[in-house]
Amino acid sequence: MRTKTPFIPPGASLSSLSLPVRLSICLSVWLFGGRLCRHLVGVKTMMDADKMTPSSPVCSSPRVRNSRVSTVVSGLLVTPLLPSTTPFTARWFGSLPPPFSAPSLHNRLVSSVDVGRDESDLQDNFPTKEPTVAESRLPPSLPFGASFIVIECDRKIVSSENGLGEGKFEAPELDNPEGHGRQCLYTFVAGPGERVQIRFNRFSLRGTPPECNHEYLDIYTEIKDPTKEDLLNTPFGGRYCGGISPRLRISLYNTVVISFYTDFANTSTSLFHGTYKFINESRYISGDLQLGTLCGYVIHSEMQRNGQFMTLTYPGAYPKNITCYYKFIGKKGQRIRLEFRDFDLFYGGPHCPFDQVKIYDGSSQVSSLIGTYCGQQRNLVIFSTSSSLLLTFNTLDRIADTQNRGFQGIFNFSESYVNLAFINASDSEHIRGTECDQRILSKKESNGTVYSPNYPFPYPPNIVCRYFIYGLQDAQNLERVRLQFFENFDIPAEPKGDKNCSDGYLRIYLKGQETENAYDNPDHEVCGKTLPQTVVSSGPRLVMVFSSGKYQGGRFKAHYKFETEYKIPGTPSPDGKCIFTYYSSSRKEGTFNSPRHPANYPSSTTCEYTFQANPDEQVRLAFYTFELRSEKNNLTYGNHCQEDWVEIYNVYRPEGSMEERQRLNGRYCGQAAPGPIESEMEAVGLRVVLRTDSKHVHSGFQAIYQFKKKDMLFRDCGGNITNEEYGIIRSPHWPNKYDGPDPDRQGGAFSCTWFIHVRPYHKVLLWLQSFSVEGNPAERGCPAAVVRVWPDLDKVPIELCGEGLTDDASLIISKSSLVRVAFLTADRAVGAKGFEGIWTEIQDSPKCEQFLCSKNNFCISKNLRCNGVLNCGVGDVSDEDNCIKDPVVNVLMLVGVGLGISSVLLIVVCIWCHRKHVKRREEGALPHHVHVCERGARFASVDSGDRNLSPVLGARQAHHLSRTSLRTETVV
Repeated sequence: MRTKTPFIPPGASLSSLSLPVRLSICLSVWLFGGRLCRHLVGVKTMMDADKMTPSSPVCSSPRVRNSRVSTVVSGLLVTPLLPSTTPFTARWFGSLPPPFSAPSLHNRLVSSVDVGRDESDLQDNFPTKEPTVAESRLPPSLPFGASFIVIECDRKIVSSENGLGEGKFEAPELDNPEGHGRQCLYTFVAGPGERVQIRFNRFSLRGTPPECNHEYLDIYTEIKDPTKEDLLNTPFGGRYCGGISPRLRISLYNTVVISFYTDFANTSTSLFHGTYKFINESRYISGDLQLGTLCGYVIHSEMQRNGQFMTLTYPGAYPKNITCYYKFIGKKGQRIRLEFRDFDLFYGGPHCPFDQVKIYDGSSQVSSLIGTYCGQQRNLVIFSTSSSLLLTFNTLDRIADTQNRGFQGIFNFSESYVNLAFINASDSEHIRGTECDQRILSKKESNGTVYSPNYPFPYPPNIVCRYFIYGLQDAQNLERVRLQFFENFDIPAEPKGDKNCSDGYLRIYLKGQETENAYDNPDHEVCGKTLPQTVVSSGPRLVMVFSSGKYQGGRFKAHYKFETEYKIPGTPSPDGKCIFTYYSSSRKEGTFNSPRHPANYPSSTTCEYTFQANPDEQVRLAFYTFELRSEKNNLTYGNHCQEDWVEIYNVYRPEGSMEERQRLNGRYCGQAAPGPIESEMEAVGLRVVLRTDSKHVHSGFQAIYQFKKKDMLFRDCGGNITNEEYGIIRSPHWPNKYDGPDPDRQGGAFSCTWFIHVRPYHKVLLWLQSFSVEGNPAERGCPAAVVRVWPDLDKVPIELCGEGLTDDASLIISKSSLVRVAFLTADRAVGAKGFEGIWTEIQDSPKCEQFLCSKNNFCISKNLRCNGVLNCGVGDVSDEDNCIKDPVVNVLMLVGVGLGISSVLLIVVCIWCHRKHVKRREEGALPHHVHVCERGARFASVDSGDRNLSPVLGARQAHHLSRTSLRTETVV
């Protein structure tokens, strides 16, 4: 309906209009930033219709560009510029300058001129040359003159029956020297029963994400009515700029609008380039669309046994803030199979809090939920348990632009899917969403039977069923699975040379491979008709995967049993109890531990570890870690251990007998580790027993065992002491420290034993007066070295270690005339000073006829009185008091005096001998007889004298003889 406008005579100037009219026109035009407002309010320049030229400038006012007008300008501008014979309604449009540049649909007023002619006529009358913003053009055939702006960068492509149905589009070429905001709309309209598909092949806009200032592209794919260009109320499809192009888009209805904005001086077609295509809408219709819903479909098997389903705009980015559902209804006895060929949803976490697909095992949302899915899924196949299935798809109205594809899949109704009756409902449960997978959970050491599909009848071909058999695993429990096949086993496929079956097979996984999806690495693969061997899982999980292959086969069944898993090395008991045996014939050394160490051991558990040595061997144990529950942390040995404890026994077996007897060596708890221990010479081995109560638990222990050849009883030190009234025992190398492991010794550790025998009716008093052995009984026990004392050979020994002993601990009295002392070190010992102990025979009688110690009241032999040894024990020196001291001879002083006297006598003798020798020599040189001879003979005699004399002595003798001879001659 045309709007009535006032009549204005031809050629009338705008200044002749009344002031209210001019002001109304001014206000309307001023909002568009036009310079026209200044003409309307009385500026001398006239804007008569007949004076307008194609070169007239377009209105642009800096005042408008810099103003803060936030009102969206829209509506009709009625102006009385034309004769009444051709009334018209003018819709002005243009791009407002910043800050009115976002969103783009707010900046734009759609322009058209309704002059009573068809739109096709107007289009024909416009020149094909694209005008610039700085000029205005009029159709030459119009019978009037008018001034208005036409922006011809908009494009509109409408599908037609005769059209190609696809094409290309690209960015416009624009000249914008003043840098105004320019906007171009690309509208694609599909025909009935069609959708629009948009794909970008090139994209390089000069804006910078995420703000996308100056140049960007907006997309609208959810336009319901293409005749109403109401982009304000249309869901926004995203803004894009930079070098990352939008992904494939498909319209939700039949229209797509692309809005391109730029304020750069010029643009070229290289900014973006894409293709459009009008596609058939039928592929998106799955079943019967329910009234009042956008995408609620019901699929009945009577109407369609198989087909496809997908999100509304697949493979384009799916819309935000939608809810769809697909309800599959089959006939009784049918099951439904969904296979997703593609699945790509926004991933917000493992619980899918944002976009999600939920599948229910029934026809409504109150049915059991099969699963919630999001993100990217591969090989997702869903089976219904019965004849109905519901799929819901929900997306949020989020801000993030994710552009995920959605999903596409196929469905099928069939009566040939596996009948689930073979799953024992009392012990097993069908895993919803699978064709025939089942889950079996332990009820604490429970057991049951599993069957092949369709048992007792032959199983069908081309099926895959999985059996997940899971034992308990928590802070208190850890189980393993024992699987034994019995009666029937018939999978008609012959094993190949590589131990794989040619067609059908049953694969068994014992190590939890399914947690890593490592189904190509089974522990066993069996087929044929031979019963497979019994298998035991390595942890709480055992999985079987049965594939029937191409041929219809036979059947099988197997018995499973959940056994407590202890994670203890050794030979376990066949009945699954916590009993382990270690044979010397199998291994000479190794480790053993409490159940599940270093994790906590289970409560209410009893475990036995038996070490069987050969007849010529002994067993040695050493504990490395030890932590058991004890409410008395300072009392961790013997009967003080009442909660959790470890006991160690020597095991004896009489020759030719199968019966065993055992003798307790000690009970331990808390954090005090047992000391190293060796089996007795006559024992056949050792046994360790762990017992826990029903309350708190700890990490337990770890220890090593060694089978070693029997050696001499008193190999390193010790002895069998008899017929003595007292004595002293010492650790090796005392008072120096005992050493750590020595490779030259067997086992590298010390083993010392003393047996001290005294007379009947006497006892042994042992006082360990000096003590320094590795360990700390209160904090960590004696794991590296230990001293054991048996006051009673029929009882458990006393274990000692640490630095120094209290008076009570250092003084030990035997219960009989025999006491045993042992000192052992482990391979991990580093050495310490050791110990020294004094043992004394004491009389076991209330009447003492010997010497009575005044403080400790021990009756010792009177022969021990004043023997220089404190035989009365700690703190009692009465046996050494009031003793007559023998003169103390200082041997060193005597030796010194003796050496001094000897030295003096030697010097005197030497002097006397020397003088005597000199005197004899002088006397031997004087003549005792006068002998007259020829002169020549005399001198010859002189020359032939002792030539062995030293030159000095010879000269002196020659001179003396010469003078004597002369004197003799004179006399003659």
